[in-house]
Amino acid sequence: MILRRAFFLIIVLVLVSPLFGVILADMVGYHEPLDLAAEALGLEDKNEEINWTPFIDYTVPGLPDSIGYILAGFIGVAVVLALGMGMAKILGKGK
Repeated sequence: MILRRAFFLIIVLVLVSPLFGVILADMVGYHEPLDLAAEALGLEDKNEEINWTPFIDYTVPGLPDSIGYILAGFIGVAVVLALGMGMAKILGKGK
């Protein structure tokens, strides 16, 4: 029962995340502190040149930002759960 509640909470949090990460962040003009520090130091943004992920800024090309944010969230949750379950199995605690 606890596992079911945890999964439900994770799903709700991922679905609500664009509200904070996209919509409200745009409304208040939020920028990442490290981006602001790099700009203040005059450092170049190499983000587009060295793109090692298809989900740059938690977006998916061709989808609205909010939907891409949700999709990237579910993929991230799946990867973390898979790694955790794999490690538990390797360590013998997944029995």
